[in-house]
Amino acid sequence: GIEFLFKKYKVDYLKGHGKITGPNGVNVALTEGGSQDVETKNILIATGSEVTPLPPVPVDNAGKKIVDSTGALDLTEVPEKMTVIGGGVIGLEMGSVWRRLGTEVTVVEFLDRLMPGTDSEIAKKFQTICKKQGMKFKLGTKVMGAEVKDGKVHLAVENVKKGTPEEIVSDVCLVSIGRRPFTQGLGLEDVGIETDRLGRVVVDSHFQTKVPSIWAIGDAIDGPMLAHKAEEEGIACVESLAGFAGHVNYDAIPGVVYTFPEVATVGKSEDELKEEGVAYNVGNFPFSANSRARAVDQSDGFVKILSCKTTDRILGCHIIGPNAGEMIAEAVLGMEYGASSEDIARTCHAHPTLSEAFKEACMATYDQPIHF
Repeated sequence: GIEFLFKKYKVDYLKGHGKITGPNGVNVALTEGGSQDVETKNILIATGSEVTPLPPVPVDNAGKKIVDSTGALDLTEVPEKMTVIGGGVIGLEMGSVWRRLGTEVTVVEFLDRLMPGTDSEIAKKFQTICKKQGMKFKLGTKVMGAEVKDGKVHLAVENVKKGTPEEIVSDVCLVSIGRRPFTQGLGLEDVGIETDRLGRVVVDSHFQTKVPSIWAIGDAIDGPMLAHKAEEEGIACVESLAGFAGHVNYDAIPGVVYTFPEVATVGKSEDELKEEGVAYNVGNFPFSANSRARAVDQSDGFVKILSCKTTDRILGCHIIGPNAGEMIAEAVLGMEYGASSEDIARTCHAHPTLSEAFKEACMATYDQPIHF
């Protein structure tokens, strides 16, 4: 793990809670007791994020009834029924796992759709597939409160439009309404570091705060809360510190939902392109027409490519289907180097592979596929 890497590259490290005491100072409350002051040339804030609490439904992981994502991984038995609060990435990932283990899963979402920010066509298809798997959804539903009685969680909800109340009873309730930056208690305000209304550290394009010697990356700043996004920012930030030109292309940061099937996206959604008034071409190719997907009996879903109507440069890619999280890398690479859909469509892909669906979707974008 990380300790092995620290030792390998001779990185000194302390275990504890750090608090910034000045432009070049950090006090560490050591895990093993006591504290230690550290003087340094630069400070990089990379404290990540924590689960966003839902006040009407307080989490108690130890009780194993109302849990967050951490508690959901620590359950010692498969619950008969589970209610998932939040139709975002984490809630759907956890719900998908427990549904496949035999749990009856109901997802409660305040909005009238799943996975906000995801291409709406993908989100609708995902919901359809999940319904086929037995998951239930209550969209446009507000959570009012929860109570644990006789070993069951009684969740009070209300229809957002009609205001009609309802009670959902389950063995376990998973609270997964998102994450928030972990920036409290770091001493930021004491040294003049700004945070926005969501608690994210305000930085410039080079990850530098208002204090020239203090920098920040990852979930602690603006942008998608993704480990690989934070990794790219960490590299770019340290390159800047070393005098090089660090850069992150935020138009080519993939996102993956690790459900079954997987959902993977990069770049613009069709909804965003419409809203921005961008002229575009769109091509789809279903996995039901892909021989590898049919052979492994995982033919639900499709690949969707969006390209500029004028230049054919790929603007976005959205995949729902088997191995989507691996397949999206081809789209990311193509977008990073400014590829057109025709560039990829004219690139030979091995047969039989799932990636042929990506090639065919690109063919459908600039012209037409040959196997559908």
